[in-house]
Amino acid sequence: MKLLVELPELIEDTVLITPAIENLLKHYRNAEVTFVGSSVSTQLFSKDERVKNLVVEETSKSLFTLISLFRMAKSFDEQDLVISFKDGFLSKFFVYFVNAKKKVSYTSNNKDIHQVEKYNNFVNETLDTSYKAGDLMLHFKPQWFKKPTFGIHPGSTYADVKRWPPQEFAKVAVALSAKYDIVLLGGKNEVDICSVIEEELQANGITNYENLAGKTSVADLVEKIAALDLFLGIDCGPMQLAAVYRVNSIILPTSYDKIEQRNQWKNPLETIVYKEVDPYEDEPDYTVQAQDVLKLFKL
Repeated sequence: MKLLVELPELIEDTVLITPAIENLLKHYRNAEVTFVGSSVSTQLFSKDERVKNLVVEETSKSLFTLISLFRMAKSFDEQDLVISFKDGFLSKFFVYFVNAKKKVSYTSNNKDIHQVEKYNNFVNETLDTSYKAGDLMLHFKPQWFKKPTFGIHPGSTYADVKRWPPQEFAKVAVALSAKYDIVLLGGKNEVDICSVIEEELQANGITNYENLAGKTSVADLVEKIAALDLFLGIDCGPMQLAAVYRVNSIILPTSYDKIEQRNQWKNPLETIVYKEVDPYEDEPDYTVQAQDVLKLFKL
């Protein structure tokens, strides 16, 4: 049995498919498994010994994307099943040209259920099964800190579109610095905002912090978030990493629209900072203030 799985592009959805992946791999226990995806999504499965091949898809960087996708699709041996968790033309183009006995692709829908359940239903429909959506699952071990640690991940792949002001993050960090060491996390898109937060910490005489923005691999990011005592971030991929390890999490939504479909899955320690208005729709210039977050803590 040869199984090829096309992963979502971003961290958030890749984490959200993991209950469906667990059911898929449980169903095909002895399959020869290949995962295809972005550099980020494939790295999330680098510790999963059930996956024989991890293939990074970088055809979007090519001037001849369709030709590159075609060649990549044809590079695989015949598969028994190709299952894609992506919904888009390029994904369907790729799947079409893979030599396989059966091919299925996820299609977005407006059902009023959590995104994890949507992905899991897709797998059940493919396999004609009724598996329940279990826990989120990654195979990394926490990099434990020496002291209680508060982690801040202030951005997302979409950069300025989904950000809380760095000064507000800094106010929370300053207020909690007596109780926690502070670690600033993020990729290359978060280097600038974490630098501003760092400057604010320095201006307030805070020294028990570490700025790791742009300095960690995907694996390092997962292992550090897994070890946190407290996580603060917006509604993006890293919050789902915190959910995998049931980290105490404070989430700042960039929009309240259907947030119940994409909040942390099965994390009883999640707190969403709700306000009376949607900051991106009702009052675009409004932002949650640091005191709205701090009042959730018993300082």
